[in-house]
Amino acid sequence: MRWLLRTSAESGAGDHGHILLRLGQCVPFAVLLVGLGIELSPMHFLYTGPLLTAMPALAALTMGPLGTLSAAVGALAVSSTSATIHQAWGEGQVYSNLLGLVVVSVACVVISNVMRKRRENELNRIRRVSAAAQDVLLRPVSPRLGPLRAASIYLAAESEAQIGGDLYEAVQTPYGVRMIVGDVRGKGLPAVRAAAAVLGAFRETVHYERDLTEVVSRCAAAVQRERATADHDEEYKMECFVTVLVAQITNGSVVQLVNRGHPAPLVLHQGRARALGPRAPMPPLGLEDLTAGPPAATESYAFEPGDRLLIYTDGVVEARNESGDFFPLPAAMEALDAVTPQQFLEELHRRLICHTHDALMDDVAMILVDRVLESAHEPSPAARSAGR
Repeated sequence: MRWLLRTSAESGAGDHGHILLRLGQCVPFAVLLVGLGIELSPMHFLYTGPLLTAMPALAALTMGPLGTLSAAVGALAVSSTSATIHQAWGEGQVYSNLLGLVVVSVACVVISNVMRKRRENELNRIRRVSAAAQDVLLRPVSPRLGPLRAASIYLAAESEAQIGGDLYEAVQTPYGVRMIVGDVRGKGLPAVRAAAAVLGAFRETVHYERDLTEVVSRCAAAVQRERATADHDEEYKMECFVTVLVAQITNGSVVQLVNRGHPAPLVLHQGRARALGPRAPMPPLGLEDLTAGPPAATESYAFEPGDRLLIYTDGVVEARNESGDFFPLPAAMEALDAVTPQQFLEELHRRLICHTHDALMDDVAMILVDRVLESAHEPSPAARSAGR
């Protein structure tokens, strides 16, 4: 969702910074070419030694040790070429320039390497903190929940992050297994706080609220409180909303859903994937004032033994390849023959990464549940798929 709702200013700012970085990395080598051109032209009387000596230091500002070393080798090559063409090897100034260039190059490579290791250590610390936060906010679902086998997966679009605005949870309650998957509009810490507010409300109410729509109402109230009390700008308070899909599965052959602006889940039945509603679309949490219709109602769909249910965020179906094609989620589900839910999600993850060439534009969260077969003699979903 954030990929579709991202403003052009945000996208332009990121692209602008990336372009500036690339231009900065090209500057040292462009200067080396200019120096070489001066030495090979009638303007060779211009003294380029100090200019070449500064190139390793300039490269170290935007590149790592390898790039710095490349700039140093280039500067040495230009200086040696100039001394050879102009037959200046006997002059002391040439050796002074080369010595200065070597000293500066070695110092810059060493410093660049030290800084790179320091950044890696800081990033590792951030990742450890992020992993600890993820364990608290997004705990892996239990592999067995009543009549269900379950698995979950979370993929952050940011390469240096592990948590974002997507959320999920699945718990066993007195009213059956209840699950939620959601997506917060926005990114960064405000999105994480909104996700935490929704998850907190869900985890608190699912155990004592019999009505599933009341659980969703409590989550909506949590979003409103977060918008009202959080220290955000007015634009964020006006635009913050959360799409959620809340599901309930009991011992019967049905699944009950409340969909608040979220992508419809898919059920894999006898090797075919089909979307489950919604029959009456409702606004996301936080946008209740935009509709005057009746409150969200629970919808029921068939979910038989041997079926598989996938609840996901729109980062899955909005993932694009280099040609701009969306990830074909229903076809991917029908093509998989993994035995367990965890294996199924891992294979789906692999296909998603291959489709996008490891360049996700939005966070991804998925929960997969299997209704356990009533009889051990019934074929599994994998066997049904393989027998088509």
